[in-house]
Amino acid sequence: MFVARVTGSLVSTQKVDSMVGRKLLMVEPYRLDPETRRNLKTTGRTFVAVDTVGAGEGELVLICQGSSARLTPETKNLPIDTVIIGIVDTVHIDQLCVYSKEGPEAVEPKAEETR
Repeated sequence: MFVARVTGSLVSTQKVDSMVGRKLLMVEPYRLDPETRRNLKTTGRTFVAVDTVGAGEGELVLICQGSSARLTPETKNLPIDTVIIGIVDTVHIDQLCVYSKEGPEAVEPKAEETR
């Protein structure tokens, strides 16, 4: 699994029958900043993913790629390589919250945590 941010959507009016009605989103994988280990940063890559959880633009999501993308009941037998399988609420690294769906103010360490 990977963490990614939904950056947009994709519309395709002509596609194979098994893909009709599937929501397609653009996702950009993120990784832990190796220098600071205090925030997530983009990998610079972009993928098209089938959304199975109702994700929206700007949300941080969990994605699976490769043959694992076809192991959910919703994606079995679909010609896909990337699927959104979850929406991320928080990410903690070394007891530090590096991402919160509630916004950046929820990520900032409190005064007593920085002493």
